[in-house]
Amino acid sequence: MKKCEIYLKQIKQYDPDPFYVNYFFNKYINSINNIIYGIFEEANMDFGLFVTEEITQRKFSEKANEKKDTNALKFSEWFSIKYKKEHENPYPNFMNEICQFKNKNETLPEIKIRIRATERYKNDFNQEIKIGLKNGKIISKDQLNIEMKRQTQMFLEIINIKRNKKEEPKVTKEKITSSAFVNLEKDQNIEIMYLCQIYMPVIRRLIDEARDKIKELTN
Repeated sequence: MKKCEIYLKQIKQYDPDPFYVNYFFNKYINSINNIIYGIFEEANMDFGLFVTEEITQRKFSEKANEKKDTNALKFSEWFSIKYKKEHENPYPNFMNEICQFKNKNETLPEIKIRIRATERYKNDFNQEIKIGLKNGKIISKDQLNIEMKRQTQMFLEIINIKRNKKEEPKVTKEKITSSAFVNLEKDQNIEIMYLCQIYMPVIRRLIDEARDKIKELTN
Protein backbone atom coordinates (compact mmCIF):
# COMPACT_ATOMS: atom_id res chain seq x y z
CA MET A 1 0.00 0.00 0.00
CA LYS A 2 2.85 2.37 0.84
CA LYS A 3 4.37 1.79 -2.58
CA CYS A 4 1.09 2.80 -4.22
CA GLU A 5 1.14 6.00 -2.16
CA ILE A 6 4.74 6.70 -3.18
CA TYR A 7 4.03 6.14 -6.88
CA LEU A 8 0.91 8.30 -6.70
CA LYS A 9 3.03 11.15 -5.32
CA GLN A 10 5.50 10.68 -8.17
CA ILE A 11 2.68 10.74 -10.72
CA LYS A 12 1.41 14.00 -9.21
CA GLN A 13 4.92 15.44 -9.30
CA TYR A 14 5.62 14.64 -12.95
CA ASP A 15 2.11 15.04 -14.39
CA PRO A 16 1.58 15.61 -17.34
CA ASP A 17 4.92 14.32 -18.68
CA PRO A 18 3.92 11.10 -20.49
CA PHE A 19 7.31 9.42 -20.03
CA TYR A 20 7.49 9.76 -16.26
CA VAL A 21 3.76 9.32 -15.67
CA ASN A 22 3.90 6.11 -17.70
CA TYR A 23 6.90 4.93 -15.67
CA PHE A 24 5.32 5.54 -12.27
CA PHE A 25 1.84 4.46 -13.35
CA ASN A 26 3.39 1.19 -14.46
CA LYS A 27 4.94 0.86 -11.00
CA TYR A 28 1.57 1.69 -9.43
CA ILE A 29 -0.16 -1.06 -11.44
CA ASN A 30 2.57 -3.55 -10.48
CA SER A 31 2.03 -2.64 -6.83
CA ILE A 32 -1.69 -3.32 -7.14
CA ASN A 33 -0.97 -6.74 -8.61
CA ASN A 34 1.52 -7.43 -5.82
CA ILE A 35 -1.07 -6.45 -3.21
CA ILE A 36 -3.54 -8.97 -4.66
CA TYR A 37 -0.83 -11.64 -4.69
CA GLY A 38 0.02 -10.64 -1.11
CA ILE A 39 -3.57 -11.15 0.03
CA PHE A 40 -3.48 -14.73 -1.23
CA GLU A 41 0.01 -15.33 0.14
CA GLU A 42 -1.32 -14.32 3.55
CA ALA A 43 -4.39 -16.51 3.07
CA ASN A 44 -2.19 -19.39 1.94
CA MET A 45 -0.27 -19.28 5.22
CA ASP A 46 -3.28 -18.72 7.46
CA PHE A 47 -5.31 -21.52 5.90
CA GLY A 48 -2.26 -23.79 5.87
CA LEU A 49 -2.53 -24.70 2.19
CA PHE A 50 1.25 -24.67 1.70
CA VAL A 51 1.25 -23.54 -1.91
CA THR A 52 5.00 -23.29 -2.50
CA GLU A 53 5.05 -21.72 -5.97
CA GLU A 54 4.11 -18.10 -6.71
CA ILE A 55 0.59 -17.74 -5.38
CA THR A 56 -2.39 -16.62 -7.42
CA GLN A 57 -6.08 -16.88 -6.67
CA ARG A 58 -6.40 -19.72 -9.17
CA LYS A 59 -3.57 -21.72 -7.57
CA PHE A 60 -4.98 -20.95 -4.13
CA SER A 61 -8.40 -22.30 -5.14
CA GLU A 62 -6.90 -25.38 -6.80
CA LYS A 63 -4.98 -26.25 -3.64
CA ALA A 64 -8.04 -25.60 -1.47
CA ASN A 65 -10.05 -27.95 -3.70
CA GLU A 66 -7.32 -30.56 -3.52
CA LYS A 67 -7.26 -30.37 0.29
CA LYS A 68 -11.06 -30.03 0.48
CA ASP A 69 -10.63 -26.92 2.61
CA THR A 70 -14.13 -25.44 2.52
CA ASN A 71 -13.17 -22.31 4.44
CA ALA A 72 -10.32 -21.53 2.05
CA LEU A 73 -12.72 -22.00 -0.85
CA LYS A 74 -15.22 -19.72 0.88
CA PHE A 75 -12.51 -17.07 1.13
CA SER A 76 -11.63 -17.32 -2.55
CA GLU A 77 -15.30 -17.09 -3.50
CA TRP A 78 -15.79 -14.15 -1.12
CA PHE A 79 -12.81 -12.34 -2.62
CA SER A 80 -14.13 -12.75 -6.17
CA ILE A 81 -17.48 -11.29 -5.16
CA LYS A 82 -15.85 -8.49 -3.17
CA TYR A 83 -13.45 -7.61 -5.98
CA LYS A 84 -16.28 -7.49 -8.51
CA LYS A 85 -18.40 -5.30 -6.24
CA GLU A 86 -15.52 -2.89 -5.58
CA HIS A 87 -15.06 -2.46 -9.32
CA GLU A 88 -18.67 -1.77 -10.26
CA ASN A 89 -18.20 2.01 -10.28
CA PRO A 90 -16.65 3.60 -13.38
CA TYR A 91 -13.19 4.59 -12.10
CA PRO A 92 -12.38 1.37 -10.24
CA ASN A 93 -13.63 -0.48 -13.32
CA PHE A 94 -11.28 1.59 -15.51
CA MET A 95 -8.39 0.61 -13.24
CA ASN A 96 -9.36 -3.04 -13.49
CA GLU A 97 -9.48 -2.79 -17.29
CA ILE A 98 -6.06 -1.13 -17.36
CA CYS A 99 -4.61 -3.83 -15.10
CA GLN A 100 -6.02 -6.51 -17.37
CA PHE A 101 -4.68 -4.70 -20.44
CA LYS A 102 -1.21 -4.50 -18.91
CA ASN A 103 -1.22 -8.13 -17.77
CA LYS A 104 -2.23 -9.21 -21.27
CA ASN A 105 -0.02 -6.89 -23.32
CA GLU A 106 2.84 -6.23 -20.87
CA THR A 107 2.45 -2.53 -21.55
CA LEU A 108 0.05 0.28 -20.71
CA PRO A 109 -2.47 1.82 -23.10
CA GLU A 110 -1.30 4.95 -24.89
CA ILE A 111 -0.82 8.01 -22.70
CA LYS A 112 -1.59 11.49 -24.00
CA ILE A 113 -1.47 15.01 -22.62
CA ARG A 114 -4.86 16.70 -22.45
CA ILE A 115 -6.28 20.01 -21.22
CA ARG A 116 -8.84 19.72 -18.45
CA ALA A 117 -10.64 21.94 -15.96
CA THR A 118 -8.98 22.14 -12.56
CA GLU A 119 -12.35 21.54 -10.91
CA ARG A 120 -13.56 18.21 -12.24
CA TYR A 121 -17.16 17.35 -13.06
CA LYS A 122 -18.56 14.04 -14.24
CA ASN A 123 -17.91 13.37 -17.94
CA ASP A 124 -16.10 16.70 -18.28
CA PHE A 125 -14.69 17.54 -21.68
CA ASN A 126 -10.92 17.34 -22.14
CA GLN A 127 -8.83 18.09 -25.20
CA GLU A 128 -5.60 16.58 -26.45
CA ILE A 129 -2.47 18.72 -26.65
CA LYS A 130 0.01 17.64 -29.28
CA ILE A 131 3.54 18.81 -28.57
CA GLY A 132 6.96 17.64 -29.61
CA LEU A 133 8.55 15.14 -27.25
CA LYS A 134 12.17 14.09 -26.90
CA ASN A 135 12.55 10.41 -25.99
CA GLY A 136 8.91 10.51 -24.94
CA LYS A 137 9.50 13.41 -22.53
CA ILE A 138 8.24 16.99 -22.57
CA ILE A 139 11.04 19.15 -23.93
CA SER A 140 10.10 22.25 -21.95
CA LYS A 141 7.24 23.65 -19.89
CA ASP A 142 7.30 26.73 -22.11
CA GLN A 143 6.44 24.61 -25.13
CA LEU A 144 3.57 23.02 -23.21
CA ASN A 145 2.28 26.41 -22.06
CA ILE A 146 2.43 27.84 -25.58
CA GLU A 147 0.37 24.97 -26.95
CA MET A 148 -2.10 25.23 -24.07
CA LYS A 149 -2.59 28.94 -24.75
CA ARG A 150 -3.08 28.21 -28.44
CA GLN A 151 -5.88 25.75 -27.69
CA THR A 152 -7.44 27.49 -24.69
CA GLN A 153 -10.15 29.40 -26.55
CA MET A 154 -11.45 26.35 -28.38
CA PHE A 155 -11.30 24.25 -25.21
CA LEU A 156 -13.23 26.82 -23.18
CA GLU A 157 -15.90 27.18 -25.84
CA ILE A 158 -16.56 23.45 -25.99
CA ILE A 159 -16.40 22.69 -22.27
CA ASN A 160 -18.62 25.64 -21.37
CA ILE A 161 -21.25 24.69 -23.93
CA LYS A 162 -21.35 21.22 -22.38
CA ARG A 163 -21.33 22.53 -18.82
CA ASN A 164 -24.03 25.08 -19.55
CA LYS A 165 -26.33 22.30 -20.73
CA LYS A 166 -25.83 20.54 -17.40
CA GLU A 167 -26.03 23.78 -15.37
CA GLU A 168 -22.47 23.37 -14.13
CA PRO A 169 -20.00 26.18 -13.31
CA LYS A 170 -18.35 28.03 -16.17
CA VAL A 171 -14.65 27.39 -16.75
CA THR A 172 -12.28 30.32 -17.25
CA LYS A 173 -8.73 30.33 -18.58
CA GLU A 174 -7.46 30.61 -15.00
CA LYS A 175 -9.13 27.30 -14.15
CA ILE A 176 -7.56 24.94 -16.65
CA THR A 177 -4.52 22.71 -16.50
CA SER A 178 -2.93 19.81 -18.35
CA SER A 179 -2.74 16.20 -17.25
CA ALA A 180 -1.69 12.82 -18.56
CA PHE A 181 -4.59 10.68 -19.72
CA VAL A 182 -4.74 7.04 -20.69
CA ASN A 183 -6.86 5.97 -23.63
CA LEU A 184 -8.79 2.73 -23.14
CA GLU A 185 -11.17 2.91 -26.06
CA LYS A 186 -12.24 5.49 -28.59
CA ASP A 187 -13.40 8.64 -26.79
CA GLN A 188 -12.66 7.07 -23.41
CA ASN A 189 -9.83 9.10 -21.93
CA ILE A 190 -9.09 8.67 -18.24
CA GLU A 191 -6.97 11.06 -16.19
CA ILE A 192 -4.25 8.94 -14.60
CA MET A 193 -3.54 10.99 -11.48
CA TYR A 194 -7.23 11.23 -10.58
CA LEU A 195 -7.77 7.54 -11.33
CA CYS A 196 -4.97 6.56 -8.95
CA GLN A 197 -6.35 8.84 -6.24
CA ILE A 198 -9.83 7.36 -6.57
CA TYR A 199 -8.45 3.83 -6.46
CA MET A 200 -6.52 4.15 -3.19
CA PRO A 201 -9.56 3.59 -0.92
CA VAL A 202 -10.58 0.60 -3.05
CA ILE A 203 -7.30 -1.21 -2.57
CA ARG A 204 -7.29 -0.29 1.13
CA ARG A 205 -10.74 -1.84 1.60
CA LEU A 206 -9.67 -4.98 -0.24
CA ILE A 207 -6.68 -5.40 2.08
CA ASP A 208 -8.52 -4.66 5.32
CA GLU A 209 -11.66 -6.66 4.58
CA ALA A 210 -9.68 -9.61 3.21
CA ARG A 211 -7.72 -9.78 6.46
CA ASP A 212 -10.95 -9.62 8.46
CA LYS A 213 -12.45 -12.40 6.34
CA ILE A 214 -9.38 -14.60 6.73
CA LYS A 215 -9.51 -14.09 10.49
CA GLU A 216 -13.22 -14.91 10.54
CA LEU A 217 -12.74 -18.14 8.58
CA THR A 218 -9.66 -19.37 10.43
CA ASN A 219 -10.84 -18.82 14.01
